[in-house]
Amino acid sequence: MSNKIRNMRYTLLLVLVAVLLIVLGVYKEKKMPTKTQEKTTEVIKRNEVGERIHYFEVKGVKIPVIYENNHILPMGTVKLMFMGGGNVMDKDKFGLSKLSASILNEGTKELGSIAFAEQLEQLAITLDADIRLESLHIDLSFLKEYQGKAISYLHDLLLSPNLTPSTLEKVQQRMVAAALNKESNFDYVAQLGLNEILFAGTPLAHPATGTPKSIKSISLEDVKKRLEDALDIERLIIVMGGDLDINKTLEALKPTLESLPSNKPFFTPYFSTTEKPETKVVYKDSQQAYIYFGSPFVMKDLAKELPLAKVMGFVLGSSGFGSRLMDIIRVKEGLAYSAYMRIQLSRIINCTTGYLQTKLENQDKSVALVKKVIKEFVEKGITQEELDGAKKFLLGSEPLANETISKRLTTKFHNFYLGLPINYDVTMLERIRKMTLEEINDYIKSHTEINDLSFSIVTMDPKNPKYNKLVGKEEKKEVANQGI
Repeated sequence: MSNKIRNMRYTLLLVLVAVLLIVLGVYKEKKMPTKTQEKTTEVIKRNEVGERIHYFEVKGVKIPVIYENNHILPMGTVKLMFMGGGNVMDKDKFGLSKLSASILNEGTKELGSIAFAEQLEQLAITLDADIRLESLHIDLSFLKEYQGKAISYLHDLLLSPNLTPSTLEKVQQRMVAAALNKESNFDYVAQLGLNEILFAGTPLAHPATGTPKSIKSISLEDVKKRLEDALDIERLIIVMGGDLDINKTLEALKPTLESLPSNKPFFTPYFSTTEKPETKVVYKDSQQAYIYFGSPFVMKDLAKELPLAKVMGFVLGSSGFGSRLMDIIRVKEGLAYSAYMRIQLSRIINCTTGYLQTKLENQDKSVALVKKVIKEFVEKGITQEELDGAKKFLLGSEPLANETISKRLTTKFHNFYLGLPINYDVTMLERIRKMTLEEINDYIKSHTEINDLSFSIVTMDPKNPKYNKLVGKEEKKEVANQGI
């Protein structure tokens, strides 16, 4: 009998513990900030086929190579795009990826930054590293006659970057100075505030270049570890072009690639945009109001929807003087010199963002007008005239978009990165050409989520003694007193 009682007590205790854990889990989930990572997908496809796509096998890894031969000038370029090397992977070390890339621009440990740069300059070789949101990219360009030496310098840099305490300190000082300078850039402050709203609780809510505090906290070991993780051939996409023999160039790169690790494939995260509109106001000693705004944008099928989204964004706010926002806010109402809004689509985020600057006294009116314009745009769609204008511009500007080998390679890489066919831009233009007014308006009217606008505003505090003078209230008061 006593054993049964003990067993019952033990079972009851387990049940209570389980319930407690569930309650704590729910509480913790509620306390979490706005949605962070929603899903992950492998960013690098290794089965794409088509013209100007090739795979180069190194240590059992099929590295995608996007290329174009061009023998007009005796020059070549090689870009190493390491996915996962961007600031989206910085976690709590804001600015780590940017700092790591900057150190790669400081030459090798053996030569140092000055001697390394001088040797490159003597041969007209450029070798630069930088980051994007998701990638670390290393760009090498050279005259054909110095291709071998250029690849040799790239090899030396990747195997022995200038990872020394003095180099770290120099780069940190430079980045801290830049971060402090940005604090007085009101466009930057407003944009950062918008990111904090739209992507709260994610790496995107923090500056890619870091803050003075975060930059100073980064150690040499942090940089070494970051570069070890980022410079992995499992994460690599090669983009090359110019007067090159592609196969010979890849063979020349092989010793360098074989020296890099191959054990950390990158799965790109996806961050959802907040669905709860919010307005954040920061008071600065500003002469005008800087208004940045954004909203979610739901994209279900990128290949199918991209042409529609491109036309939609073009007419609404990304086309400058021909856009709906610019036409109403600047031309008809005279509230701002410029007003833009665009749809941002990538593997990491889908959202809309926009901005305008206006007089302090027009701040509230401008915010209300932005909301009104977007609401009417979604409800009524666009006109045939606007569609025809968008088609004319987008189709007519195609030659300029692909006039250089650099632009063509960038387009192909972007398509590949998005998981689209490498020549998808041709398909997209044909879809735009055949687009009907009914088709685009049905699409626009389905995106009611862009009405869920959040605003980040940098402006002057109305309580500031300068405010009344700037908005003209003091002058009006003096005139009124003189008339009494």
